[in-house]
Amino acid sequence: MSFTIDKNYLTKTTQELIQINSVNPLLSAEGKGEAEISAYIADSLSALGLDIRRTEIAPGRFNVVAILKGSGGGRNLLFNAHLDTVGVEGMISDPFSGELKDGKIYGRGSQDMKASMAAMMASAKALVDAGISLRGDLIITGVADEEHSSLGTEALVKHIKADAAIVTEPTDMHLCRAHRGFIWFDIEVFGRAAHGSRYAEGIDANMRMGRFLAELDKLEQELLTRTGHELAGPPSLHAALLQGGTEISTYADHSLLKMERRTVPGENIEEAEAELQKILNRLKAEESTFKAKITRRFWRHPFEVTREAEVVQILDKAMGERLGHRPKHSGQTFWTDAALFAEAGMETVLLGPKGFGLHSAEEWVEMESVLDLAHILTKTAIDYCGYNAL
Repeated sequence: MSFTIDKNYLTKTTQELIQINSVNPLLSAEGKGEAEISAYIADSLSALGLDIRRTEIAPGRFNVVAILKGSGGGRNLLFNAHLDTVGVEGMISDPFSGELKDGKIYGRGSQDMKASMAAMMASAKALVDAGISLRGDLIITGVADEEHSSLGTEALVKHIKADAAIVTEPTDMHLCRAHRGFIWFDIEVFGRAAHGSRYAEGIDANMRMGRFLAELDKLEQELLTRTGHELAGPPSLHAALLQGGTEISTYADHSLLKMERRTVPGENIEEAEAELQKILNRLKAEESTFKAKITRRFWRHPFEVTREAEVVQILDKAMGERLGHRPKHSGQTFWTDAALFAEAGMETVLLGPKGFGLHSAEEWVEMESVLDLAHILTKTAIDYCGYNAL
């Protein structure tokens, strides 16, 4: 089955997507959100004949879904990219330039992940241009808010279903089959306020929080020695934010730690919380004035798909044919929306282009790898969804 990726379309689309400010407004006051970029994608894919659904999932925040309808009798495949980016503060060049230089395109979101969106769109165009009639539906999705709370994908999976999903987060052209999850905890330690001179009355919450931190440090070191996951690595934690006390001459009556625990596939959230509670219980047993509580604020589960999953097998083969070698199977230490697609019952895997500078002062994407990605996605769609022979 022959097809051609339109390189000019791919490059132009990547540049024009970068030139649209879609910074997440929950991360930066200068952020414009996904309204303009989702409209651009909707118009572009509508012109190719795809069915378009553009949905406002929160004020000014949009998802876009474009469906290349199949003839029936095949499996449905979903491609996904997020439309929001992190902020542009501190970038060393115009973050919205989309400049092409030495085979690289520069700008915020170039690798994370507007080039991926362009590759998905170029894949749909290749199928349309070649007149390839898939049996199953190919669903192109661009979602809001992945960089903050994943409101877009949470909303999407309630209404859009597919047999499998490919999330095109940047993986440097490795086939990613696992990543870690996370849990955000608040640890509160309670003391008793008193004038700094009244040592017999005051109970210092900050000092007692220090005892917990010392034990937390031991747990962190122990986590890193665990076997962990073969692709995603070991679990970890860090103490992110501390707040306690009101003024220098007063015993602190309250100390707050906001911490994050990174989880790996196979770990249980309740067990991770129980490890922290065990520390608090031990400190309480050692001294009756130690009073504390733990609150689980927000969490996302880790993700894993087996090597034997059919979408993995088909993608692996397509990558080998395009790249000339079998791809490396990898895991990531960060979290992605892949976990939400997997939880919704879709066989899910990650694949994205090569580049540099995620969330940093300079970001670029290697366009040769974006071309490879578009080709691999197209071949995978044909093989997974099936097609009607002419």
